[in-house]
Amino acid sequence: MKNLILLLLFLAFSVNSIAQTAEADLAYIVKDDKIYLNDKDVTQSLTEEQREAIFSAHQTEIKIKEEAAEKTQKEEEKREKEQKRVEKDLKKAQKKQKKAEKALKKKAKAQKNFEKAKDKIEKTQKKYEKLQKKEKLSPKDEEKWLKKIEKANSDLKKAEKKLRRS
Repeated sequence: MKNLILLLLFLAFSVNSIAQTAEADLAYIVKDDKIYLNDKDVTQSLTEEQREAIFSAHQTEIKIKEEAAEKTQKEEEKREKEQKRVEKDLKKAQKKQKKAEKALKKKAKAQKNFEKAKDKIEKTQKKYEKLQKKEKLSPKDEEKWLKKIEKANSDLKKAEKKLRRS
């Protein structure tokens, strides 16, 4: 008899725990302080403890979703910030490269101008010496040629100064 009572008690508790497990697996939907199951309002048919458990689970679920959304938003903001930093660094590098290219061009131009000035002074001096040897220079012409040579020397010095600066 005792065994039978124990067996019945054991079965009753087992059935009750199975029912609770099955009940816990049901998908309740909470809207405006009402609990729905399969689109039917079951708020009044549930015990106070069940309602509290469902509302608590619902609040926990909402909190988890909000935290996940917040975390996702923070990660997105972090990615955007990193993207902006990368773009800024890229622009900076491009600007630096342009500046270097411009300086190189300037140096090449200064070198070219220096070479031109050097050639011009050499040609001017050769022509002056040639005309002087042939004695075809009047005092007025000689003065002109000396001015030309002086100007060419001045241009050469300017070109050399620019070349050193660049």
